[in-house]
This record gives sequence, C-alpha cells and structure tokens, in this order.
Amino acid sequence: MKRNAFIDNAKVLFIFLVVFGHMIQPFTFDSGKVNTLYLWIYTFHMPAFIMVSGFFAKGSSDKGYIWNLIRKLLVPYIIFQGIYTLFYYSVGNEGWKTEPFEPHWSLWFLLSLFCWHLLLIVYKKWPAKIGIPLSVAIGLVVGFFNEIGHTFSLSRTLVFFPFFLIGFHLTQKQLLLVKRPVAKVASVFVMIAVAVFLYYIPNIDSGWFLQSKPYAELGAGEYNAAIRLVVYITAAFMTASILAWVPERNLNWVTELGKRTLFVYLLHGFFIQIFRHYELFQLNTFIHFIGIVILSALIVIVLSSKPIMAITQPIIEGKATLLKQWVEQKRKRPFSDVRTGLSRRR
Repeated sequence: MKRNAFIDNAKVLFIFLVVFGHMIQPFTFDSGKVNTLYLWIYTFHMPAFIMVSGFFAKGSSDKGYIWNLIRKLLVPYIIFQGIYTLFYYSVGNEGWKTEPFEPHWSLWFLLSLFCWHLLLIVYKKWPAKIGIPLSVAIGLVVGFFNEIGHTFSLSRTLVFFPFFLIGFHLTQKQLLLVKRPVAKVASVFVMIAVAVFLYYIPNIDSGWFLQSKPYAELGAGEYNAAIRLVVYITAAFMTASILAWVPERNLNWVTELGKRTLFVYLLHGFFIQIFRHYELFQLNTFIHFIGIVILSALIVIVLSSKPIMAITQPIIEGKATLLKQWVEQKRKRPFSDVRTGLSRRR
C-alpha cells in the first residue's frame, strides 16, 4: 500500500508504547499508579498495533505472497530465537532453555503475524459482518482449552486475530472517522474512565491483556468468556480513542520512523533485558518517570536509525540494500571531496 502519514504516526506512537511499557513493567509491583498506567497501555497498544498491521495486509493476493511471509517473518523468527537464546544464556537467564517454538519474549508477534496472514486466505472470502464476529467467537472459546497457550503463540494468534481482520477490512475513510470532533470529545471520557476503572479494580491479572494464557490460569470462574469480551470491547474503544489524537499530517523524521517499527520491535528487547537483569533504573520519583520516557524515545530513535538498520537488515529483512548503499556512498565520497577541494581552490 501507499504510505500514509496518519498510519505511520500511529505506528511510531504504538512502538514507543511497546518500549515504554516494557521499561516500566518491573515497577508495577511496587506502585499502584505505575501498574495502572501499565495496564492502561496494554488495554490497547498491541490490539492497535495489530490492527494497523492488518490495514497494510491488502496485498494478500499478490504473487509470491506466502514466500515473502516466510522470508520476512519466519526466517527472522528462527534467527532471533537463536540470538535471544544465546543472549539469555550469556546473562544467566533461565529463559534460554525454552523450546524452539516457545517464542522468546516479544518474538511471539512474528509467529502470530505469519499466521494472521495465512488466516486471511480464508477470512477475506467472507464479508466483514461474518468474518469478524466469527473470529471474536473463536477468540472467546479458545480460552477454555488449556492446551492452547504460549506454544507456537497459538493463544495470542487466535485471540488477537479479530483486530488484524478489522484492520484488513477498514478503509482509510472509515479509519479517519475517529478524527471527527464528537469522537475526540468522547475519546477523552473513554480514556479517563478506563484509567479510573483499572486503578480501583484490585489485583487485575495483566494476562487478560497479554492473551497468552488459557482461562484456567486467569482464574475468573464462570465469567471468563464475559471478561474477555469486555477486554475486546475496551481494546476497540481505546484504540479508536488513541487514534483520534494521532496527527494526520507528515511530521517529517518522526513520521519516517513509522516505516521502521519492526527493527525497533525486534531489537529493543536486548536493551530491556539488560536493564532488568542488572536493575539499572528506579522509578520512585517524577524525574525518574521523565527519564524513562526520554530513554524509551531514544531507544526508538536509535534503533530506527539508518546505521542500525544497515547493520541488522540482513538478518531482519534478509537483504543488505542499506549496507550496499552505504558502501557505495563511501566509495563515491572521496572523489566528490576531491572535486569539492578543487573547486574551492579555483
């Protein structure tokens, strides 16, 4: 699809919230306010990110589509699964012993994204009014099966798929309905109401928003499916509310970062795990909070930079286009410098 400034701005915001959410997670146990903020972010940030991914899946009938998915998603998954295993081993983290198809940390997204594209082959044949309710019903039912969990990222794949399907069916005109003044006003009330609710509901399990566990591990008895349905509805309203405030115009280099979010997603985990392992940060004051916000933004910017992309592109995208361009520029630069020097002497 043609790039869209509004969507790219949204992707920048959502990837920042992914990094920021991971940064503050260790402090949720010591502060009710931090825990509320963490849960508030998790009510929408992955559903919203997934919906945007679905919006860009319009080319699912293109020639060589499946092979491109394997190259862009499964190959990086296998590579980074190995890299994370070595990384965890080197820092003494027991997580390195995981099975090959027990995704390390955030790598579940690659497996799920691959599966969502495959599911589209079937679901795109049906109108949205049939496919979306069916996907929601499946997402509610799978929680009853204890076998469906973190392995192969199966739980997240099935539970989050409705948001990917919604994104696929959305048109740009429909998406921009959230920019209407009445929608913006309503969004403020929605965001405040959800924050207040989360603050005053004690001991809510974050697993309801992570969607990687069966109902038996979440322990809500006969109300399990009803709670997940409420989580679905909350995610939909929160996603619309956040998008209502995302700028539509091109924000130059900020908007440009929206094209590089996969690099941030795959690479930021190394920073987060080091920070957590060595307990490098605290979150006891407002200054600490601002510092973590700034650091999260810097991680996004650095991991989106062209030098980092050039170095990591071969293992993330399976090509070295940026590296070749950089080498070519280095070759040409001495000659251009000589010409510039000659012209100055003249």
